[in-house]
Amino acid sequence: MKQKNTNQTRRKILIGGATAAATPLWMNAASAQAGTIKIGFPSPLTGPFSAEAQDQVKAAELAIKEFNDAGGFNGRKAELLVRDTKLNPGEAATRTLELIEKDKVNYVVGSLSAATQLSINAVCKERKTLFNSISQSDAINEVKDWSPYTFHEALNPTMTAGAVARYSIPRFGKKIVFLTADYAYGHEMVRAFERAGKEMGATTLADIRHPLGTSDYSAFLPRIRALNPDILVLCNFGRDLVNSAKQCTDFGLKSNIKIVAPVLLYTSRLAGGPEAFEGIIGGTSYYWGLEDRIPSAKIFNDAFRKMYNGSVPSDYGALGYAGVKSVLESVKIAKSTDTAKVITAMENLKYDWYKGPEYYRKCDHQAVQTVIIVESKSKNMKDKYDVFNILTIEPTTEKNMRSCAELGHKA
Repeated sequence: MKQKNTNQTRRKILIGGATAAATPLWMNAASAQAGTIKIGFPSPLTGPFSAEAQDQVKAAELAIKEFNDAGGFNGRKAELLVRDTKLNPGEAATRTLELIEKDKVNYVVGSLSAATQLSINAVCKERKTLFNSISQSDAINEVKDWSPYTFHEALNPTMTAGAVARYSIPRFGKKIVFLTADYAYGHEMVRAFERAGKEMGATTLADIRHPLGTSDYSAFLPRIRALNPDILVLCNFGRDLVNSAKQCTDFGLKSNIKIVAPVLLYTSRLAGGPEAFEGIIGGTSYYWGLEDRIPSAKIFNDAFRKMYNGSVPSDYGALGYAGVKSVLESVKIAKSTDTAKVITAMENLKYDWYKGPEYYRKCDHQAVQTVIIVESKSKNMKDKYDVFNILTIEPTTEKNMRSCAELGHKA
């Protein structure tokens, strides 16, 4: 009976979440050297971020196809295993654990929410599995959440919101109101915008918070008008961004307030339409219009068009492509699928997959990259995809990032 209880307890530990013991490194290495190279891809395929998630998957599949068409690694092909996180941290952790324990993935790339990103990272950290995150977060770079297995392909709020603040405050004014989705993404965007704004003498009049998935913003709009800010910052995402932009426009806030968004989503702009987003300025990691000035963007766009009936990739789609491509290229450089060797290769990777030169900062594995400032347009559009004007590109620089020491890293 004692032996039976011990076995049952052991099974519970293996199946459980945060309390499960880490798989020995030698077992990971052994399984990693045989068969298909498997990349787990947890993303919120259902819920308010589903449009962005579907684009992530499409572009990630393109990266897989390119790797396989080029012969893979020593004849070994790659495979993408997609799982729906349902925009829920617990679900994300469960699906990630299954990918690692049951499906035996070599690496994990994915996420779209700051909250699910951290739960995925916690599982990968414990299981000593490389995770390349393609969702914005400041916390994932901090020592308390980070591990040597953690990479962050996406921009983070300090970079994104900071760039938008540096562009908009000198042009439109210093009195700021935030309309903020009340979870990690929104909070971090506010903090980053305020951080950059402080250097320019900006003042926060209010940070008005709303629940994730809010459909009716009418209760907030009279207060925003009464505060009379120079700039209203929409610190929300997906359908929340669409709904808030529409209702701010319908309420007439644009008549004397400049509306900006730290992350101005391509998919949200398509869903909301030209009138709702007209004149709104924001930051983005990628816009397909870069192809007129950046050769790698043109190559990426053309490959995506060919694979997906002439459509163009979105900002978060491009992150799915780069997140997977960086891992697979590092496998080739390392000449191994061994996790430790792939990590070393990624730490030294200098790449230009789709938007210009990038690299991972050694201390926190954050991708150092440009931020594109765009303005939504409603006139002179060449086609339905021609939704933004590129106003400026903030160059790649570590001075606009939190320092390694600030994040808690020793170097």
